[in-house]
Amino acid sequence: MSSLLQSCCDMASSSLGSRLVACLLNVSEARRKDLVETVAKAAIYNTEGVRREGTTVLNIFNDHDYNRSVITIVASTDSLREAVLSACEKACGLIDMCDHKGVHPCMGAVDLIPIYPLGEEVRVEDCAKEAQAVAQGLTERVQGTSAFLFGWADSPLQRGLAQRRKEMGWFKKTPDLEALKPDLGPQPQKRFGLTGVGASPYVMNCNVTINTRDIAVGRSIATAIRESTPGGLPGVQVLALPHEGAVEIACNVESVKGSPPSHMTAGEPWPSFSINGEPYCHAPASLITARVAELAGRQGVGTKGTALVGFTPHECRGLAELALSQGIAEFWKEQRRIRM
Repeated sequence: MSSLLQSCCDMASSSLGSRLVACLLNVSEARRKDLVETVAKAAIYNTEGVRREGTTVLNIFNDHDYNRSVITIVASTDSLREAVLSACEKACGLIDMCDHKGVHPCMGAVDLIPIYPLGEEVRVEDCAKEAQAVAQGLTERVQGTSAFLFGWADSPLQRGLAQRRKEMGWFKKTPDLEALKPDLGPQPQKRFGLTGVGASPYVMNCNVTINTRDIAVGRSIATAIRESTPGGLPGVQVLALPHEGAVEIACNVESVKGSPPSHMTAGEPWPSFSINGEPYCHAPASLITARVAELAGRQGVGTKGTALVGFTPHECRGLAELALSQGIAEFWKEQRRIRM
């Protein structure tokens, strides 16, 4: 985070409460950017065009090859539900999964609704309750939609997103909708597909592009750094996907409870925060980039760059406080200037 941004965030933080939550809404459309902006605006304005208080959209990340967009919505715990549901309603009305084409796995027009706490005053139970209410509200307000729950919202099992996606066949090229048993709503329909709704500590997205078209090289790297592999990176879930004539190592970087592993703390420190008084941390993008570069280099392949989808947890909290303190609803139009 730049020093200018840090100072702006510090000033905003001193004047705002901390009951903020973020939703990184994943929708299965990126090639029609006007459509995605329409979905984002539905989160911050009601049907009469009146702005919802205490709500902002920090960022819109579009990826043409993936045909997937991530909309970062932040609001107080009292305001988030209506903002997210309004955006979901708009997305379901505009996106038809029968016509969808993209290289990133997906199952729903609204593919993922993860809710993350941004302040210590927000309890795990608050986020779980909001996620469950959003899932219920979606299936009631958009007839024909279906949802599965993950993380804190998946009571009592609290299965993680990767496990639930595997159970639902999300990673398959053509998921069998007729074989699925959603947690809420009817048997999934092709038009709307299936939506994952849940709550967890913040998940950052970090994508490293390697300079090859060989997907097998990418998959070997993804396997090596994945959390489930001995010696892998804690909290890191990975896919290798073809992307803009190269291969992208697409990482979901989950926050993990406790202190960083001592053998992985060389270089940039692991960012840390607390939820309900419990310490959490996440692998820094620099470590992921370095590990990918090392593994690719062993196979004679270089890296082309690293992209963060949205923000780190600290950036998200700071920018949200800045946007809300200044009354900026469409912050995605401002954040490039502020982040310089």
